[in-house]
Amino acid sequence: MTSPAQRATPTGVPPSEPLRLQVLAALAQHRIATTTQLRSMLRPAGTRQLMSRVLNKLRTDAFADSTVLPNANRSRTHAWYLTPEGARLTRDLPALRGRPPYPITSATAASLKTTHTLTVVRAHLAFAADARRLGHEHGPWDWTPEVSHSIGEGERVMADAVMHYTVTGPDHRQKLRAFIEVDRTTMSSERLAVKLIEYARLFQYESQPVGRRRTSTAGPAWLRWYPVFPRVLFILTGASRTRLDNRISDLQAMVAQHPLVAHLAREVRLGAAILEDIEDHGPAQAVWIPLTGGTPQPWTDL
Repeated sequence: MTSPAQRATPTGVPPSEPLRLQVLAALAQHRIATTTQLRSMLRPAGTRQLMSRVLNKLRTDAFADSTVLPNANRSRTHAWYLTPEGARLTRDLPALRGRPPYPITSATAASLKTTHTLTVVRAHLAFAADARRLGHEHGPWDWTPEVSHSIGEGERVMADAVMHYTVTGPDHRQKLRAFIEVDRTTMSSERLAVKLIEYARLFQYESQPVGRRRTSTAGPAWLRWYPVFPRVLFILTGASRTRLDNRISDLQAMVAQHPLVAHLAREVRLGAAILEDIEDHGPAQAVWIPLTGGTPQPWTDL
């Protein structure tokens, strides 16, 4: 998990760096990714063969390894991750400064994280493809997985990712941020909706140094890392559209019924979309359901 104090702003590996170094940094950043995902992330105009050569050399050098994903059509899809030696190699990269490495020690350990992690990468790639199409800024280092924040009483809220995204126009630049929650329908709908309570607690939480009296000027703890509280975006997949729509309705009910969440919703943009919709149409299209109710909108307009 990433401490937000250590990872306040995204920085990247320059495009001029060798692809080998970029792949190592991307695996350190995103934990696990397939060959196709890494190509889409780092060389969208490149060939699969180029990426495969780099990955196979990293495996020969014992810096990376892979696990084979089960696939209904029997093709072999490899999900790549850093070995402990690869994690040590990336520890001092500027793009990853302050982000502790999480080496995966075996294919078995990788398989436990693979499905969810790859789904989170899918969500990132949908935003990255949209940014390229629209001329906006959002790259591999603008998506930080597993960001943790204290919400008091020894508890923490863990976002699947924090997204940084810059909308650019002829005469303006708008920097946007979002907490990303990816739901594969592996938890109950109620448990998913409880995540909104955790974000509402983060919105109000004020940390105090141990041994000091509470002051009225400290302000919310999140101001240490964000100039404005990020949007909260739920991305759902893994079930029928009817079931996913019902889960979105349960999120809306939490906004309507819970006083802390209702207060959050008055100040913070909250939305939900189906992953396949943002992949097929792009996240900038009107595929996001506002959790306060209303018609679908682009995520930037929530």
